[in-house]
Amino acid sequence: MRLLVLGGSDFVGRVVAEDAVRRGWQVTLLNRGTRTPPDGVAVRRGDREAPDGLAALAEDEWDVVVDTWSGAPHVVRDAARLLSDRAGHYAYVSSRSVYTFPAPAGADENAPLVESSADAGATDYARDKRGAEIAVTSAFGERSLLVRAGLILGRHENAGRLPWWLRRLARGGPVPAPGPYELPLQYVDVRDLAAWTLDSAARGLSGAYDTVSAPGHTTMGELLEYCAAATGSAAELRWVTPEEVAAAGVQPWTGLPVWMPPGELHDALHGADTAAARAAGLRCRPVVETVADTWEWLSRNPDWRAKNPPGSPGVGLDADSEALLLAGSS
Repeated sequence: MRLLVLGGSDFVGRVVAEDAVRRGWQVTLLNRGTRTPPDGVAVRRGDREAPDGLAALAEDEWDVVVDTWSGAPHVVRDAARLLSDRAGHYAYVSSRSVYTFPAPAGADENAPLVESSADAGATDYARDKRGAEIAVTSAFGERSLLVRAGLILGRHENAGRLPWWLRRLARGGPVPAPGPYELPLQYVDVRDLAAWTLDSAARGLSGAYDTVSAPGHTTMGELLEYCAAATGSAAELRWVTPEEVAAAGVQPWTGLPVWMPPGELHDALHGADTAAARAAGLRCRPVVETVADTWEWLSRNPDWRAKNPPGSPGVGLDADSEALLLAGSS
């Protein structure tokens, strides 16, 4: 198989490229060259936002294209149009954020979508992803696959959610643990996402699929206990209630990565019906494996830092917020 990855040096795109190389595929990346690419790939340089950014793709053909772009939809539109008669299948890694928020518990691929356009510039994450979907399907029709991922965890994670918990628990001491312990979580390991995307595109699967585990694949309690175990830490998990988190002014999801309190927002992020993707072959490995492998990768890359837009806050608690939560913990 001849694979073109648009990007391919960071998180999802990187893991897709690594998986394809292991399969013996011929892998080509198009990117700006700001990061070291995986081994075994051919690299072409191009800035997709520049007027001539796709010049390196003017020739050649590919069986599969995988695109992870998260900015202006017109960037995806231009690539899809250029490749429409020289690529067999186009897999776009989108997001469940394309649904009108908050989607109710049990929502699937038929939930209402946000309004967007393939010709749009960058606006917000949800509309950018939806506009890119429209661009891909307009150019490739039934030869397009929309991979609507949920929360993605694992090696090379650039948001820093699971790495933050691992590093915090590795430091030891009392750690605020947002409850309840049994709070169900729904996510996908990046390697499972990559494998399903390549398998599905290679066999010509088309349409939109919510590619994330079944609800309750793990719980908040399990996740944090496995993080402590993986790091060999003697950290003490001190459980705090959603009410105590709110009283301390700590933001769910950002201040306490992965976590949303029970209710409408939690249902939207951790309650999707993903039966279609699982029927199409999505398999999600146990959380203990995701946690252990992420810690092993992080330990080999001690200088790794999460990728955050300039001026944006990082994920995780600052010292003052942690102290407030611990003061109210039991």
